Formats: sequence, C-alpha cells, structure tokens
Amino acid sequence: MITLLFIGLVVTILLTPGPTNTLLASSGIYSGIKKSCNLIPSEALGYLISISLWGVLIHSVSASAPWLPAILKLISATYIFYLAIKLWRTSSASQEFAKPTITPKTLFVATLLNPKGLLFASAIFPQAAWASLNVYGLHMAAFLALILPIAFFWICVGSVLVSNKVSWLNQQNLQRTASIILMSFSLPLSYSAITAI
Repeated sequence: MITLLFIGLVVTILLTPGPTNTLLASSGIYSGIKKSCNLIPSEALGYLISISLWGVLIHSVSASAPWLPAILKLISATYIFYLAIKLWRTSSASQEFAKPTITPKTLFVATLLNPKGLLFASAIFPQAAWASLNVYGLHMAAFLALILPIAFFWICVGSVLVSNKVSWLNQQNLQRTASIILMSFSLPLSYSAITAI
C-alpha cells in the first residue's frame, strides 16, 4: 500500500531544484511549454532505470549486510538535510539556465546520473518493493504518475521566470520553500533509519 509519507517525500524531492529540473526549466525558457513536454518521457525513463538498478543492487547486498538499508536511509536523510541547508543558503544567488537546446538524450543522461535515484531507491521506496514485483509495480507506477505534473511544473516555471509575470514566483521563494519542506521530511526519515539499526 502506498503511504502519504511516500507520496509526500517523492513530491518534495522531485520538486527540489537539481540538474533535471534545471534542464526542464531551461527548456521552458528557450523552447516553450509545448515543445519541452516532449522531454518528460526521458525523465521518467531515466528515473525508472536508475531507481530500479539501485534498488535491485541494494536488495541483493542487504541479504549479507542487513544493516545496509538503514545506513543508506540515514545517509539519505543526512543528504536531504544538507540539500535543504544548501538550498536556503543559495536562494539569493542567481541561477543560470544556460542551455538553449535541451534534447531528450541530454535530459535522460542527466536524470540517470542524478543522485536522487539512489535516494529514492534506498530511502523513499519501501524495502518490500525490491522483494515483491507487485509492491515494486505499484510504487513505481505512483512515482511515474507524480513525475508528469512536477516535470510540467518545472517547464512552466521556466516559461514564467522568463516572462516575469508573477512576482512571488521566483528562485528565492521556490528554494526557501523547498528547503523548509526538505528539513521537515529529513527528521522522520532519520528517526525511522535510527530505529531500524
């Protein structure tokens, strides 16, 4: 069964600025919303492969090292907290959306190599997802369904940032909001990892 915590963590982490979201926003700036929507399947495929490979690897190793998932979850929670602090500190800095033409291949590779893949596999997806095809399928389907509106959101953010039509929708407000949400999620994640060790 999919929990609200799973959905909340997936949404929060997918909304967090990073390499994939920067490319989506950049494409929204330079190519517009309609053309940029062709990039969304590349993001979905990149995350599907990355999360699945990390999950299978972690599950196969955790049989001989049962403490590994809890340790990876704790490391992931620490990374989320670090990311939250970094987002807050850099929220006033100007972000560069430098690439005028983003191809599906570029976005796929950026997503495949995105460290969020390991984070999702080790800390967000339940351990049961790597032992049961049904649990995996259900959680991966929910994850992929959540990618669509969030990727579309980042494309729209790019098109709005270039037009400056909405004064409150700016990089500083987006990053500080994401920072606060990430901090609030890192605490229960850390607690569940510590209690599992």
